[in-house]
Amino acid sequence: MNLLYFDSIGGASGDMILAALIDLGVSRDELQRQLASLPVEPFDIQAMPFQSHGLRGLQVNIQTEHDSNRSEHNHAHHFSHRRLPEIQALIAQSNLPARVKETSLNVFQRLAEAEARVHGTTPDKVQFHEVGAVDSIVDIVGACLGLELLSINAVAVSTLPLGHGTVTTVHGVLPVPAPATVELLQGMSVTPADESFELVTPTGAALLSTWTSHAQRVPARPDSGRLQRVGHGFGHHPLTSRPNLLRAMIMDYDPAAAPTDECLMLECNLDDTIPELLGSLTTQLLTAGALDTFLIPVQMKKQRPGILLTVLCRREHREALIDLIFKESTTFGIREYPVQRTILQRKHEKVTTPYGKVRVKTGTWQGQIITRAPEHDDCVCLAQQAGVSIRAVYEAAAQAVRQS
Repeated sequence: MNLLYFDSIGGASGDMILAALIDLGVSRDELQRQLASLPVEPFDIQAMPFQSHGLRGLQVNIQTEHDSNRSEHNHAHHFSHRRLPEIQALIAQSNLPARVKETSLNVFQRLAEAEARVHGTTPDKVQFHEVGAVDSIVDIVGACLGLELLSINAVAVSTLPLGHGTVTTVHGVLPVPAPATVELLQGMSVTPADESFELVTPTGAALLSTWTSHAQRVPARPDSGRLQRVGHGFGHHPLTSRPNLLRAMIMDYDPAAAPTDECLMLECNLDDTIPELLGSLTTQLLTAGALDTFLIPVQMKKQRPGILLTVLCRREHREALIDLIFKESTTFGIREYPVQRTILQRKHEKVTTPYGKVRVKTGTWQGQIITRAPEHDDCVCLAQQAGVSIRAVYEAAAQAVRQS
C-alpha cells in the first residue's frame, strides 16, 4: 500500500500540504483543470521553486482576482463568510471524483465541528472566514485531490510543532495555537516550539487530522517500508530556529508487517513506600497514559527488600507520568531510556454469549490471526449482571470465539 508520511519541521498549513504534494509529483495543471469545476470565482494555482536552509522545494499561492499576492500566513483574504452548507453545495456541484468530494466534505465537517465547539454554536451555523475564502477552499479540496492522484492508501503524521503568541482574526486577537486548531489536534502528537507564530493552522490541522482518522490504520510513526519519493512544501513566513518546511514521503508500506513504535521506559527503586500507595499509583499511571506498569521485588542496598517500579509510555506522556511518580511515591530519582516494541496488529470484534456480547481482542502476525482473547472487563460486568462467576462468562466467550 502507498503510505504518505508527513514529517513536520516547521508546522503544517493548507498551502504547505498542497506544495508538498505537487513536489511529490502531482501535476499542477491537472489540479487546475479538475478544480476549475468548483463553482467559485476564477483562480490560478501558482507553484514556485523555493529554497531555505539549503533545501529546495515548492511554495504555493492561490491567486484570485481579489488577492493577487496571497500566502496563508501573510495575506489579505477576500472574506466570503461562507457557512458549511454553502461549501458543501460547492463541492457537490463540482465534477471531482466521488472519493475526493467525500474526503473534502469530511475535512470541512470536521473543521465546522471544531469551530462550533469553540464558539458555542452548531456546525451549520459556523461562518468560515479565512477558510471560507476561495484560496483556502482550493487548498483543502486540492490537497484531497492530490491524495487521489497519488493513489495514497493511508496517511501518517509526525509530532507537530506548535508555536506561541497571538494571531489576529476576524474574531479579534486569539492565542496561538488557534482555538480551532487545538480542538482539531486532540489525540495527535504535538510539541512546543520556540516560535512566536502560528505553525499549524486550522486548515492544516483539519486536513491531517481527517486523513489520519479516516485512512487505514497505520502506526503514528511507521519505521519500515520502501521509500519511494520525497516532496518539500514551504510556508511563507520565515522562522527563527528552523525552516518553515513540511516534508512528505511516499512509502511502500506492508500493513501485515509487525508494527513497531518508540517508547520510553521509566524506572525507580522504592523501599519506603507502603504497598497500598503503590497499588494506587499503578492505577493512576495507567489512567494518565502509561502503556504498561509493573512492580518487581528487588534486593536493594544494605540488604533492604524493595520494589522496582517500571512504567512503559509514549514520549508525549513523559512529563505527566514523571510528575505523578514524584508526587505519589518516595523516590528521589527516576531513570529513563528509549525502547522499541514490536506489537501485533490489533482489532476488536464482538461475540455473543448466553450472558450478552463480549469484546474480543484479535492479534494478527504476518497476516495470520494468532491470538484472540475476551476482554476481562466485559466479562466482569456481565458476570455481575447475571450473578455468575467471571470464569463462566470468560469460558462462554472463549467458546464463542472458537466457533466463530
